[in-house]
Amino acid sequence: MSIPTRWMDNDSYGHVNNVVYYSYFDTVVNEHLINVGGLDIRADPVIGVVVETRCFFHESLSFPAVIDAGMRVTRLGRSSVTYEIGLFRQGQDGPAATGHFVHVWVDRREQRPTAIPPRIRAALEALHVDAGREAPLGLRHRSPHRQRLRRARAGRGTPAHPRRGSDSL
Repeated sequence: MSIPTRWMDNDSYGHVNNVVYYSYFDTVVNEHLINVGGLDIRADPVIGVVVETRCFFHESLSFPAVIDAGMRVTRLGRSSVTYEIGLFRQGQDGPAATGHFVHVWVDRREQRPTAIPPRIRAALEALHVDAGREAPLGLRHRSPHRQRLRRARAGRGTPAHPRRGSDSL
């Protein structure tokens, strides 16, 4: 899926603000659920509620740009699903950001977990991969900042400051 950045996505540092990446994740997931799974976000009795998100920032994005977003399902349970998402600057192989997004499907009224509806499950199964055996789509990169923090905690150096203009940790 291609997502154009918008002028309002940029922050005062001239790059896409970190919270906007989560909006891109939400857009990719819900576009698939609506267009492929037939999800009716206003009327379906069962809905997906986000219970966890995580994002690793590898390089800054800014307006104007077009993002190529990729998604796959790495865990598909009875009532929950875990998506891996990669955001790529159009025309580049390496990801600008990677992350995951977890939905728990709940009864809209009761807000209690329930089975993923069959048509949604079918749309998710089409994207399901065995994360341990499937080649990564740039989604398993370790954050260099996390590695520096681990070394610092182990007494092997100090954490480096992130690059200027970077949303990285």
